[in-house]
Amino acid sequence: MAHGAAAAAAASGAPESGGDRLMEIEFEVEEIREGIQASRGSRLALLAREFPAIRPLRRRGSSEELLSQFVIHPDNRLYQLWIHFILIWAVYSSFFTPMEFGFFRGLPRNLLFLDIAGQGVFFADFIVQFLVAYRDPHTYRMVYNPSAIAIRYFRSCFVVDFLSLFPWDLIYKVCGRKEQLRYLLWIRLCRVRKVTDFFQKMEKDIRINYLFTRIVKLIAVELYCTHTAACIFYYLATTFPESKEGYTWIGSLTLGEYNYTNFREINFWRRYLTSLYFAIVTMATVGYGDIHAVNMREMVFTMIFVSFDMILGAYLIGNMTALIVKGSKTERFRDKMKDLIKYMNRNRLGKDIRDQIKGHVRLQYESSYTEASVLQDIPVSIRAKISEDLYKPYIETIHLFKGCSSEFIHQIAIRLQEEFFLPGEVILEQGNAVDQLYFVCDGILECVGIGEDGTEETVLQFERNSSFGEIAILCNIPQPFSVRVCELCRLLRLDRQSFTNILEVYFVDARTALNNVLEGSEYNTRIKQLESDITLHIERQEAELALKVNSAASHGDLNHLKSLIRAGADPKKTDYDGRSPLHLAASRGYENMVLFLIHECVDINIPDKYGNTPLLEAIKNKHDRVASLLFSKGAKLCLSDAGSQLCAAVARGDAGFMKRVLSYGADPNSKDYDHHTPLHIAAGEGLYLIAEVLLQAGASVLVEDRWGMTPLDEARKRGSSSIIKLLEDAECEELIKLPNRSRDIREKTQRYKCTVFPYHPWGPRDERREGIVIWVPRTIEELIRSAEELLECSASCILSEDGGKILDADLISDGQSLYLRVDSHSSTSSTKVN
Repeated sequence: MAHGAAAAAAASGAPESGGDRLMEIEFEVEEIREGIQASRGSRLALLAREFPAIRPLRRRGSSEELLSQFVIHPDNRLYQLWIHFILIWAVYSSFFTPMEFGFFRGLPRNLLFLDIAGQGVFFADFIVQFLVAYRDPHTYRMVYNPSAIAIRYFRSCFVVDFLSLFPWDLIYKVCGRKEQLRYLLWIRLCRVRKVTDFFQKMEKDIRINYLFTRIVKLIAVELYCTHTAACIFYYLATTFPESKEGYTWIGSLTLGEYNYTNFREINFWRRYLTSLYFAIVTMATVGYGDIHAVNMREMVFTMIFVSFDMILGAYLIGNMTALIVKGSKTERFRDKMKDLIKYMNRNRLGKDIRDQIKGHVRLQYESSYTEASVLQDIPVSIRAKISEDLYKPYIETIHLFKGCSSEFIHQIAIRLQEEFFLPGEVILEQGNAVDQLYFVCDGILECVGIGEDGTEETVLQFERNSSFGEIAILCNIPQPFSVRVCELCRLLRLDRQSFTNILEVYFVDARTALNNVLEGSEYNTRIKQLESDITLHIERQEAELALKVNSAASHGDLNHLKSLIRAGADPKKTDYDGRSPLHLAASRGYENMVLFLIHECVDINIPDKYGNTPLLEAIKNKHDRVASLLFSKGAKLCLSDAGSQLCAAVARGDAGFMKRVLSYGADPNSKDYDHHTPLHIAAGEGLYLIAEVLLQAGASVLVEDRWGMTPLDEARKRGSSSIIKLLEDAECEELIKLPNRSRDIREKTQRYKCTVFPYHPWGPRDERREGIVIWVPRTIEELIRSAEELLECSASCILSEDGGKILDADLISDGQSLYLRVDSHSSTSSTKVN
């Protein structure tokens, strides 16, 4: 397991001068050094480079602490020499065990001492196995705890290794040479695993020709199988009763003039070669006929062996074919590694980056975590379901997505990519632009802040169910700190563009994620410094969202608008000009959209930055049906500075606009900054139709502007007889409508002036004198008193030009000439209206 989990080791220490020489001395498949204690990865993939000097050990007792000092790292050079030493004895034991079983009934003295020496070597290796650190099969971390190492060994190969150490030959002799005990010798074949591990390592070593390695391995497999079969064939013959040994394949064998009747007395090597010959011709199914099975036991074993040979032959032919077409996974790995080494040597890459490159390439070869190549032929929909099933449980526990909708989390999960990082790698660097968001499934990373003087400060650690990179992406700022791998890490990666696209669709979840960033206690003060940036980004997002909603309303895309609202958009939000979607829908005349927005409880009377309500927008753009709909739902015109707007409309001759706003409740007597009413403008511009519309809407003819001018005065000033006639008729009607012709009301709307002369209208011409112009007071008595004071005479009454006595001031019209009747000693007065 440790070999399958290791990543490629560092390059050799030779200087990088380029070329094939360096490539030849580059050892690519040395196991990655282990040392950092914990990795919280899954069993699928946590493989990494680690350091032997770092061996965190858990304290459990003095004895365990003592043992922990002798724990051996798998990459220790002395241990590697020991492995090669044991390999030699494993080869010897693997080949000698079948021979001992078949050809010996008790070892001779010289072979017995050799066997005892081998057993002693394997006993030493048996003890060493309790002190070799291993990679946890579930977490792929290096374990240095002696108790854990022992438990692992007990659960794996302890029993067979222990039984293989027994001196079975001595036990066989001591127990009365019982044949059943000799079968236990086959337990020693468990040592073959050391040979197979060696070949697996050789196959990946690019210093050794791959074709040569594979051929040697295949030849070794074939020779070992025939060697074992030869030993079994001979065993079948020797275990037959001596009286019937002539009925065995070797006892009945005659080759030329040579007879094998007394085969036990024949030289050992002749017997072995004969058995090997029988096994090989049987394996090759040549069948010359010179050697064949004689008894039933030999026939049964021959059938089994031939059946096995068919499988073995298929294995050998298949492997040879793979060597010819160069299609094996190992060869692809070797070719890729050679190309990488050429590239690294040519560009003189540093040792650290070389280690990382080789480690990841080896990781891809050894592990099946890269599902991209495995699932590339599977439809996208099925791959999405697989991703959701694998990654959604992780995403749901991420604090960044706390409170987000399940649809949003689903969209995140199906776009994730799984990646693995080795200790010491810097994933994100401070100050860089970030285009990836990472979620921690397993492992530990540290967040490092780098000061201006280059000093590093560990801000926090990221562990399982953490995320990083979201601050830079969400706030669109450079990465505020560096993120470095402390332990083997399995991360889920989401690219920035995919994340942004999801946030654009799920607006409420985007705001929730930003709020979660602010609330995350793990970020502490460093993130609090970014609070203003995050808050500003939230406001910017809301403004952009309002623009999207308004854009949908402006284009009449009701379905898009509904989808935005379902995704969490607020139709009540306004844009930078204070316009709501209802403003834009009303201005474009989209009746269905206006009705939909009203049902969504959008404020129908909200004014924009310029004071325009949705009703006013509909009126301005001549959408009568929309305006009528709004008005029926309670919309109000709410004109800001109505006088100026109405006067401007009159000035540009927009009679249609005037009719609409007046019909929806606009005040026709609204005044602008000069106290002009729309009727003033219409009279001054000679706009008869607009003036008529205003009068019908209730515009007053008697209202004065800042200079005391009435609309009638403006008409007279312009000299338009039609407008003058219209306004005079309107004035008469308005005066008649005044209750009791009240002087108080009339004075509020108009003040009259008159000219008073101090003589009788019928008096002689030589008695006439100049008069005075005065305002007509409330009563005739006030008028006589004022005239007396100004003309310095006494009088009894006021006369008209016809000589009639005026008894009521209300009978005096504007500009009328009046005559003051003086006493006999006074002159007669006369008045002329201005």
